[in-house]
Amino acid sequence: MKISCSLALFVLIAVSPAHAIVTLGQSNETFQLTGIGPNGAGQGQSNMQWGNCSYDGTNTNCTLSGTYTGFGNGGSYSFVLSYPGNGAFPLIAITAPGSNQFSAQAKGPYSLVITLTQNSGSPIHFYSFANFNFEYTGSATCTVVTGANCAVGQVGQTAGATIAGQIVGTFDPTPMIRTSQGVISAGGYGGFSSVAPATWIEIYGVNLATTLSHLWAGSDFQGTLAPTTLAGTTVTIAGLPAYVDYVSPGQVNAQVPSGVPTGNQPVVITTAGGTSAAFTVNVNATEPGLLAPSAFTINGNPYVVAMLSNTYTYILPTSVSGIQTARAKPGDNVTIYGIGFGPVTPAITAGQIVQQSNQLQASLQIMVGGVQAQVTYAGLAPNYVGLYQFNIVVPAIPASDTAPVAISLGGTAGTQKLVMSVGN
Repeated sequence: MKISCSLALFVLIAVSPAHAIVTLGQSNETFQLTGIGPNGAGQGQSNMQWGNCSYDGTNTNCTLSGTYTGFGNGGSYSFVLSYPGNGAFPLIAITAPGSNQFSAQAKGPYSLVITLTQNSGSPIHFYSFANFNFEYTGSATCTVVTGANCAVGQVGQTAGATIAGQIVGTFDPTPMIRTSQGVISAGGYGGFSSVAPATWIEIYGVNLATTLSHLWAGSDFQGTLAPTTLAGTTVTIAGLPAYVDYVSPGQVNAQVPSGVPTGNQPVVITTAGGTSAAFTVNVNATEPGLLAPSAFTINGNPYVVAMLSNTYTYILPTSVSGIQTARAKPGDNVTIYGIGFGPVTPAITAGQIVQQSNQLQASLQIMVGGVQAQVTYAGLAPNYVGLYQFNIVVPAIPASDTAPVAISLGGTAGTQKLVMSVGN
């Protein structure tokens, strides 16, 4: 039973009252910040080093630990940062002159796991995308290789400047949907800024999950119904629970519930770390998109994912490692896929593994090379969730490796500019 549309067909956040600031007292730790000079904007970038690091022959592992308050009943925290090799620390600190605050930013591969072990309750793990910053206390000292002592704000402006001393910091585990392109329809299907009921969406931000990565499996389903909670992450749209396919700290994939009204609607994510501020997304009755991921762009031409029906042969003008390819010919039966095409008959609501053949309610035209193709099936794909399948007969058109593919749904033309390879 196919339950995931991630398999080649689905290419791969005003703070709420639940907002929590964890005050991390790091009185027993020493941080060091080494200046490397100013950049063009007048803000410095400095290497950040942090104590209690050890090299295990493969990775350098740095650990900070202590107690926290302000989240739940309090408890102990552990920051464990690991990076390959035993060279320089792979983070930079962006320090504004005159300020004693800085934030960490990656400049190389690393992993960061923040664990909060509550005084009562299970440990909560946050990964890499955790939102945190630190501030020097008044006890911090600052020296430079040459010249007089420098102020905290001069680190990053003065080459070779070094700060060492006690630091306090804040860690905010609240999920946050990013403000720009925080919610889009599935990227492989157009990545539109508007969405539709029962379509697939991608949500981007920080602290969106307390697991590193989780894709739904059969055990997450209740019979044929997809999960609305995955690894502790839930999504609501217009207050209705969405169906969650994949979660990670930076991205969540979900299916919009069927009953979501059109117009501007709030998208909210909740995890063990709290509840995000609402992200407003526009909902249209339909927002059709055909599957055409970036991997199918060849020589600048975006090819729709099309397959010879009942085979695993992809319609492409050139060979691609790992898959079978061929040019389509007039009269060939070809299958393409989409999302956001609206209701079907008999009715199948979002979150259901499709168990029967069905028919798209809205009128659909598919043009190949400017000629209308015969559509022999247009509906939700059996054994999938929220994936539309369209079987067409390639019309008699001249051979072209860039024959335009266009759709019209309910009399409204689609916006994607896609092509298909058609031979003789």
